[in-house]
Amino acid sequence: MAVSYPTPTPAEQGFRLPPEWAPQAAMWLSWPSNTTLWPGRFEKIPTFFANFAAALSKHVPVCINAAGAQHAEIRRLLGAAHADVSVVQLFDHPVNDVWCRDHGPLFVKNATTGEVAVTDWQFNAWGGKFSPWDLDNAIPARIANALNMRRFSCDIILEGGAIEINGPGQLLTTKVVLLNPNRNPSITEDDYTRLLSGGLGATEILWLEEGLPNDDTDGHIDNLTRFFRDDGIITVMPRDEAQDAGAKVLRHNLLQIEEHFRTPSGGKFEIAQLPLPYPELLVDGRELPASYANYVVTNGAVIMPTYNRPSDELAAHVLHECFPGHQIVSLDCSDVLLEGGALHCLSQQQPR
Repeated sequence: MAVSYPTPTPAEQGFRLPPEWAPQAAMWLSWPSNTTLWPGRFEKIPTFFANFAAALSKHVPVCINAAGAQHAEIRRLLGAAHADVSVVQLFDHPVNDVWCRDHGPLFVKNATTGEVAVTDWQFNAWGGKFSPWDLDNAIPARIANALNMRRFSCDIILEGGAIEINGPGQLLTTKVVLLNPNRNPSITEDDYTRLLSGGLGATEILWLEEGLPNDDTDGHIDNLTRFFRDDGIITVMPRDEAQDAGAKVLRHNLLQIEEHFRTPSGGKFEIAQLPLPYPELLVDGRELPASYANYVVTNGAVIMPTYNRPSDELAAHVLHECFPGHQIVSLDCSDVLLEGGALHCLSQQQPR
């Protein structure tokens, strides 16, 4: 039986997901609370979040999901980080984990009326890998209620880090995530075409096969390949002379983008290539899924992850070329990466 977004769909009512570089009303974060995560380094993580929020606050209002009991300490840390606290708002929204990109709402906007609404997809911690996730899954409804926004709910699991969209509505994703039976068993590519068209206003899905190795998400697109404008794609490339399975995946992805992906007018995308951090980041012999593609775009700035590697400077140069009108701001993500992600994974934009 074919699967579609519940009707009337957001798209049928004039709503669509704007690209990340569209003007933003706020950036949402979910504050760390689980001390068992980042073993041996958790004490550094709240300060990192305060520094991230401070960097964002120079460009966009910041909204933070956190249990009310944490709010006083969060305000202290924000002050120490010199955040613009006049544009930071705390919400009594307890969470299990910090990955707001995936458990937060996907905000859609009506181009005619200007109304912003919440699409509330389901979240199961990347295929049930990390329990519990009940508080995280409740965040979209809590945000819609707090903002008095219309909420469109769908029973299908979808993480924000699994998709990337441009202005015309072309949507990038990976088959290894969306077609993984640990999310939505039996959902097909055709089903997703209807679901993402109806729910987010996607006009076309551009499928890549796989993502970075050792990624707990199974291969999110936001660690791999992003739009930097309507006709521009930025993608991660393997280290020089790399011959491992991950390098083969990245080269195949580039070939697919070059040979098969086309803009709505039929032209080729301009392709920019991001390095992988060099040397790689290892923990107990396992390479972490560090990626400069896990940057976040906000009003007038691109906030990019760095990893205390020589390749940080080259990645910053590539992002400057892709976003010439934006300030490039860097944050060392070496510690936060231990739980598997970076800045884009931690944040979710609310369009203006």
